[in-house]
Amino acid sequence: MLIQVCLYFYCKFLWRCLKFVMRKLTGRCELQRICYNTKPGASRTMKIETSLRDSKSKLLQTSVSVHPDAIEKTIEDIMELKKINADINPQLGISLQACLLQIVGYRNLIADVEKLRREPYDSDNPQHEEMLLKLWKFLKPNTPLESRISKQWCEIGFQGDDPKTDFRGMGLLGLYNLQYFAERDAAAAQQVLSDSLHPKCSKFSKAEWEKKRMDKAIGYSFAIVGINITDLAYNLLVSGALKTHFYNIAPEAPTLSHFQQTFCYLMHEFHKFWIEEDPMDIMEFNRVREKFRKRIIKQLQNPDMALCPHFAASEGLINI
Repeated sequence: MLIQVCLYFYCKFLWRCLKFVMRKLTGRCELQRICYNTKPGASRTMKIETSLRDSKSKLLQTSVSVHPDAIEKTIEDIMELKKINADINPQLGISLQACLLQIVGYRNLIADVEKLRREPYDSDNPQHEEMLLKLWKFLKPNTPLESRISKQWCEIGFQGDDPKTDFRGMGLLGLYNLQYFAERDAAAAQQVLSDSLHPKCSKFSKAEWEKKRMDKAIGYSFAIVGINITDLAYNLLVSGALKTHFYNIAPEAPTLSHFQQTFCYLMHEFHKFWIEEDPMDIMEFNRVREKFRKRIIKQLQNPDMALCPHFAASEGLINI
């Protein structure tokens, strides 16, 4: 343990010495070198974030958590601290502002998502009830809901006659995501729902079924899986794994809409993955989900990665 601590401080000391030498040789601080030598997107923003967070300067350390309205003033303070002439280096301020908007926005997005996750579904809240009823209408537009408490909810993948009990794990976040998918791309959501109920009637041809040996064609509960995929998206966000994706698609601060669009992508991709895996029964769900999670994480380790959905929910949001 002592050796590891000593090695950590030794490496940190060497890194600071290297930064000092590089500044003397290039005449530029680390922030300048990153902005001038790294292309915009996740590669640049993540390097800037690491540089600011690991700095010995309190100003730089706290800059990653300032209020969005204070970003411009923070950049001016950083330029002054680093003795950088803004007139000579106008692009640096613009690049730093773009990076800080993404960094601060990501932190704020986590807070927004966490707030929704912690808010329980309340059947006495008219807004909550309205969202739930809209979910039914978007998914089953030609089938009236006979009553609020009904076995019909099982038709869209809830476990019982009252969906409110299924939202306990992810709170309102699960409902928000499901409604977003069903509303923003109704055709795709309805198709995924139909395939989940009747997997052998999916877009795969008979030859493809035989080639993939999909004789079992096990379906799944659409709504329950949607809540489960919400949990996956939430954990990817909180762990920082989604930084690659959001820093590549959001030119400024990532928003809740970006998160919901990512959920739609994950639902779409998990559905295809489930059919391709052709599990023996629904008891294999956790195995398939874990394999899917590892595949997504591996994709997100590529700094140029952007999860690009292929349905209407993404229109107006992708900005690569």
